Amino acid sequence: MARRLTPLPAAELAAVLDRLDAGGTERADLAAATRHFLAVLEGRSPGHSVEVRVPPFAAVQVIEGAKHTRGTPPAVVETDAVTWIALARGTTTWSQARSEHRVRASGERSDLTPHLPLT
Repeated sequence: MARRLTPLPAAELAAVLDRLDAGGTERADLAAATRHFLAVLEGRSPGHSVEVRVPPFAAVQVIEGAKHTRGTPPAVVETDAVTWIALARGTTTWSQARSEHRVRASGERSDLTPHLPLT
């Protein structure tokens, strides 16, 4: 079983985001921010009907609905870390990211608009 993600302490998150905002692209900062915002989503929208994947850093299952137990879940959202962080922070919208093909989403409940931003 995968370990549950936990949000970063506020000061640590602020430092990570400051470095990213300054143009940083360190893998550790991208991973930390990605996992933080996935943990926040998981906490705010619990469930198992949608799998949100941000490779190579993490994936979570969220949003109430049908639970899957094997194979690919009924709804999958996949994006890169930079796009996920922008969506979570509200610096880009779901529709904008989808229209620019930065997010792949399929299945019922895969529209994350009601759950974003996370800040």
